[in-house]
Amino acid sequence: MEPQTYDILIIGSGAAGAYAAIKAADQGGKVALVTKTRLLSGSTRWAQGGVAFPSDITDIECHLKDTITAGRGLVDEEVSNTILKDALGHLEYLMSRGITFDAIPALEGGHTIPRVRHINGDESGLHLLRFLHAQLNHNVSIYQQHFAPSLISADNKVHGVTLWPDGDPSREFSLRAKATIIATGGAGQLYQVTTNPRESTGDGIALAYRAGAEVRDVELVQFHPTVLENGALISEACRGEGAVLVNSQGKRFMDGYDPAADLAPRDIVARAIFSEELKGEKVFLDLRPIRNLQEKFPTVHSSITALGLDPCVDLVPIHPAAHYLMGGITSDDSGATTVTNLYAAGETASTGFHGANRLASNSLLESLVMGARAATAALKCAHLETSDFSNAPIVGVAEQHRTRIKEVMTNYASVVREEQGLLKGFGEISNINTFSAKSEAEAETANLRLVALLALRGAIERKESRGSHFRSDYPNPLRRPLHQIQKLSDFNAVKD
Repeated sequence: MEPQTYDILIIGSGAAGAYAAIKAADQGGKVALVTKTRLLSGSTRWAQGGVAFPSDITDIECHLKDTITAGRGLVDEEVSNTILKDALGHLEYLMSRGITFDAIPALEGGHTIPRVRHINGDESGLHLLRFLHAQLNHNVSIYQQHFAPSLISADNKVHGVTLWPDGDPSREFSLRAKATIIATGGAGQLYQVTTNPRESTGDGIALAYRAGAEVRDVELVQFHPTVLENGALISEACRGEGAVLVNSQGKRFMDGYDPAADLAPRDIVARAIFSEELKGEKVFLDLRPIRNLQEKFPTVHSSITALGLDPCVDLVPIHPAAHYLMGGITSDDSGATTVTNLYAAGETASTGFHGANRLASNSLLESLVMGARAATAALKCAHLETSDFSNAPIVGVAEQHRTRIKEVMTNYASVVREEQGLLKGFGEISNINTFSAKSEAEAETANLRLVALLALRGAIERKESRGSHFRSDYPNPLRRPLHQIQKLSDFNAVKD
């Protein structure tokens, strides 16, 4: 059977992928939108924080400054400035389509003014994603529950993707496309406790890397400072509304770590909590100062009460957990990667917007702006060359090894890192046996293993502390910021 051919193939149905599909279809493109689970999936729907649009055109400079401060020297100022300048146009577009944001912008950690647009309090991501999916038109063919084990590539060009319906390799088929956009999100499942959903297994980074694309800064993993024991996060907007961090004695401690105290950027707050725990303290979030907590933050309230606590009465125990990946597939300001016809958008991409540490709620903003840019750029791609449709083999590891990968990453590549542990972790994951993937679970675990090795090697080579990456043996940043770039063609590149 001749494979179905599309103008644009998008892998991932979160904010970046869905918005890219909308924008490509608006311009007349024939689009395929692929997701390995259901359409309403990924990290976007879990996002409690909203979209960090500049409050108005006069706020762009201030918003850029906040972004640069949080990014600890690795923010690409030119790219970030253009993203922020484009942002208000997308806000107008969404509102013209009928989306309704909460009336009053929220203040979140790292922001100097309230500018984060929420939708129905702390259910912003869920409502945004539902809205975007409702805008998909007849030009978009949706492939739900289709796992992508590999891209179809040859001569540094991507021509489409192979798919396993319902994760079944025996039913494999191919889709061809003039351009492909990867928007598969992050890799939080590398860690034992993460705010990410089950499907965040680093698939997009692994797909692109195996196809020859450059990746960078994969070691830069942000740890959200206020996460419950079950992985549910407590939005930073709660601290913007008056919640404070306290230790076992009920005393506030953040003013001893940063002038911004409880509203410091995430990397500082996460390390402060880690430091308190090393002293033998337990850390809690006191939500009692927030009036009408259940009304303002229904998701937070529900997550806490599910643990048998009353946040209006009790102090809530929290701990940092793996949250957001700043590195990923190297991409330019249009989403183009180092492989022809391949684009990336959202958390799976490394544009330079987040630097070494994300500013709260900038991720959904980037997903929208870069999703739209990738769609526009992808539509300008040359037509598909059909002469070579070779498909590189994929390598996998057994599902039972996933638990070990999580243990190693949590033990050696968490909030605080040092060389001996990183080297030990790299060796342990390298020694996990590999074989040809015969199921979706095995292929996902193979992706996690590959991304873990990329993250560990990047962390070993980054002999400094910067943003989310803290090396106890190299506690200071280098004088000159650097990116850790890795690609399959490099000598001694990480192999499957």
